[in-house]
Amino acid sequence: MTRDASVLLLLLTLLDTQLCEDGIVMAMMSAEQVSDIPESLDLKVTREQILSAQFECYLKIMYEPPRSDPGPYCNRTWDGWLCWGDSAPGTAVQLCPAYFQDFDPTEKVTKVCDSDGQWFRHPESNRLWSNYTQCSAYTKQKLKLTLVNYYLAMVGHVLSIISLLISICIFSYFKCLSCQRITLHKNMFTSFILNSFATIGWFYFVIGDQTRTDSSQIGCKLLASIMHYTSCSNYFWMLCEGIYLHTLIIVAVFVGEQQLGWYYVLGWGFPVIPAVLHAVARLLFHDDRCWIMNIKLLYITHGPIHVALLVNLFFLLNIVRVLITKLRVTHRTETNVYMKVVRATIILVPLLGAQFILVPLEPSGRVSLAVYELFMNIFVHYQGLLVAVIFCFCNGEVQSALRRKFAQYRGQRKRLVTTDSHCNYHTNSSFTETSRVTISLEHGPANTSDTAHALNSQSNGKRCSSDVLESTEI
Repeated sequence: MTRDASVLLLLLTLLDTQLCEDGIVMAMMSAEQVSDIPESLDLKVTREQILSAQFECYLKIMYEPPRSDPGPYCNRTWDGWLCWGDSAPGTAVQLCPAYFQDFDPTEKVTKVCDSDGQWFRHPESNRLWSNYTQCSAYTKQKLKLTLVNYYLAMVGHVLSIISLLISICIFSYFKCLSCQRITLHKNMFTSFILNSFATIGWFYFVIGDQTRTDSSQIGCKLLASIMHYTSCSNYFWMLCEGIYLHTLIIVAVFVGEQQLGWYYVLGWGFPVIPAVLHAVARLLFHDDRCWIMNIKLLYITHGPIHVALLVNLFFLLNIVRVLITKLRVTHRTETNVYMKVVRATIILVPLLGAQFILVPLEPSGRVSLAVYELFMNIFVHYQGLLVAVIFCFCNGEVQSALRRKFAQYRGQRKRLVTTDSHCNYHTNSSFTETSRVTISLEHGPANTSDTAHALNSQSNGKRCSSDVLESTEI
């Protein structure tokens, strides 16, 4: 039989195969796990995935060269869900398939090859058996952990947005803080705010209803691209901060203010390139739902971020070296001021790059992996809050401006209270003097003329009675 005829016969055989029958399921899972198979599955998609995997497996079985190592071995086979190659006696291991929603692709499937070169058979059914029990054993626990990380991320982005908006309002309100460095700060804060909004929207699409329409798929993928763009923009604005300080302190060729046009191009314009390239690559090579899976194509955006972090770190270390040299020679106050400015940036660079440093250190244990993901969530989703605290709330200039404003407010309030007390004092004094005049008139000298005394008594009597009443009420 020719090769083409064999492939056609194989394809016809696959199309006639019933993959969801009880016999095949029993051959792949233990008797206790059969009842745990999810009933509400998208059977059409699942069947297509399994058929595709089965077709590739049979091609592999037919065309791969036979095993040449001496000794017994188990023959290559298709167990219904996964393809197994020629295996020496022992336990063969593969990752769980992603056919079903309650299967964790990071867990392991095992298949035992006996010492006589035969695949293990389940003692109850006497069928060839692969152990898929671990694929769904920890799904509920991982779902709880995922929800915890989800709410942790939401809280982090909300806090970041609030703190960054407050920081931008502070920088915009106080004119004494207006300078080019603060302008760079505000642009970087804006990029973090946009990244937080895009991430919150993307999480809504991913964690929400799983049955998304095509238009919703376009929306969540667009948000994913915006999220990658703003993430790149964050780090390139950090690079702009480093370049600005390096030019100001080391190069010192600008007598006046620097031209910020190139900084806008680098901070807002350049990140468009990796974001667009990543979107095109995902559409062509790995167009999964909402681009959830972390694959190697992410290095299209992570690569420029790594370069920006390394270049920025080089600039800042060079700045620190020059400032320390100047400080030893001149002991000038200006050098101390520059050192304080650089300190915040050089602290922030390793903190913002921590998640990229920790990626190769991902552990394999279940508990250690949970702790690792928790810390990675904090590093990634609380960056905006961290930036606001370091560049604004811990900034000495901002603190001085806030203290002056608070002292000015207290002084105005104190003057207002003093003025009110002074007015009340004069009012009370006038009533007291009126009372004294009334009392002196009532007990005046007896040698006054009768006519004058009568007129004075009538006129003053009304005024006095009124004054005494007012004095008593006061």
